[in-house]
Amino acid sequence: MLSLLIFLPLAPAVVLVAGRRIPDRVARWIWLVASLLELGLAGAMWIDYAGHYDGTELAYETDFDWIPAAGVGYHIGVDGLSLPLVVLTAVVFASCAVYAMREQRRPRQLAALFLALETVSIGLFAALDLIVFFLFFDLSLVGMYFVIAGWGHRATATRSAFKFFLYTFLGSLALLVGFIGLYVAADPHTFDMIELTEQLPLADTGLGGGLVLLAVGVGLAIKTPTFPFHTWLPPAHTDAPAIGSAVLAAVMLKMGTYGFVRIAMPMLPDSWRQWAWAIVAIGVVSVLYGALVALAQSNFKRMIAYTSVNHMGYILLALGAAGLVADSDVEARAVAVTGAVTQMVSHGLITAALFLLAGVLLSHGGTYEMDHYGGLARTTPRFAGLTAIAAFASLGLPGFSGFIAEFQIFAGSLGPATWATALALLGILITAGLFLWALHRIFLGPPKDELSHIADTTVTQTAAIAPLLALSVLIGVYPRVLLDVVDPASRMVVELVAR
Repeated sequence: MLSLLIFLPLAPAVVLVAGRRIPDRVARWIWLVASLLELGLAGAMWIDYAGHYDGTELAYETDFDWIPAAGVGYHIGVDGLSLPLVVLTAVVFASCAVYAMREQRRPRQLAALFLALETVSIGLFAALDLIVFFLFFDLSLVGMYFVIAGWGHRATATRSAFKFFLYTFLGSLALLVGFIGLYVAADPHTFDMIELTEQLPLADTGLGGGLVLLAVGVGLAIKTPTFPFHTWLPPAHTDAPAIGSAVLAAVMLKMGTYGFVRIAMPMLPDSWRQWAWAIVAIGVVSVLYGALVALAQSNFKRMIAYTSVNHMGYILLALGAAGLVADSDVEARAVAVTGAVTQMVSHGLITAALFLLAGVLLSHGGTYEMDHYGGLARTTPRFAGLTAIAAFASLGLPGFSGFIAEFQIFAGSLGPATWATALALLGILITAGLFLWALHRIFLGPPKDELSHIADTTVTQTAAIAPLLALSVLIGVYPRVLLDVVDPASRMVVELVAR
């Protein structure tokens, strides 16, 4: 069933590429139906997993040799760490398909590209072999490059796409070096994640383990991205189409943070514990830097992009704190890791909604510059309401998923990393200020005459954005629907790091 979930979107993608005479309207409907079918399968998998597994167990596992001589296998499966991200991916791609129902620029090619990206993204989160993970990781870069370069809305789109690809491809090379280091140290040689987690091939090797963690960490940090590896992010988001930014922020950034939890922490626990304070420091710097730079932006989309650096910093803080074994108890570290995984899901839902709303702003007003707008709440109440909900969700207000995630991150990190957590708390205050200031500039104050013609969000746009925010509220009000799956897996990660 998992292989079906991974490769199902690829079939209509091939049909759309081959069928050059397929009308644009039919292409959009093929995209929508395939995405909704994928979402239904992912939802069925979630219900089945939550009812029969405890989060630490692998389900829907498939394992057979792919390149036997090199120890590479097609090994896939899901547990409490990966399944939430698989379902998140299906949700975000379905929202993008709904949002793009009125897309006029080469919808057939765009649909094929997004369906292929959905296969790649779900395949990465399901991968249990490092080479399979790396393959999907690199293919995601190629797909997003064409999205930005082909459907970007400014003259600088090609340059931004090139910068995105160059940075993240260099990161993937560093990642490959780290993977080869794990393979060489393993006995017998293998790229299988489960075997490498059990073997710990670089345990007690000191410099060797540290160098492999450095290679893997740099590769994942660029993808996440964290300070100072974030410079590709603002231009990529600014030039990407709305649905491209939604997928980039909601799904592809999580490939980096998921890699820390799935690969770096359980396979290199000695080195993770040794460098935990450095990881905490990078997390705190990313939190404060992302929030302060976002505060200084006049461009709404760039502001959202920098808040992603801020939110990814919270995840690094929690994962670093989980490595400070000597200074904290198991319960606190498990809460921190659970908060980090919850933040991945929460940020995916909220940021996807914010970037789709930024697309609405551009399509109706022609620019992302916030000073161009004013008083839109009077003429676009649905747009104002959705943006306000997304903004409050992003700043971690109670009742939204962001609150559940950040509360756990701070509660779990405060004991082992007290001063670092206290500094990171300032990020919430700055984030609250910047979103309130943005809402004031765009929606309040006197309306501008030249904006009187701006229309409210369409039914299609509302149908794409509202479910993302509804899921954030569901997790915020009834978090057990997510935590019952994530929490046991987080405790398992903490136990693996403490070995």
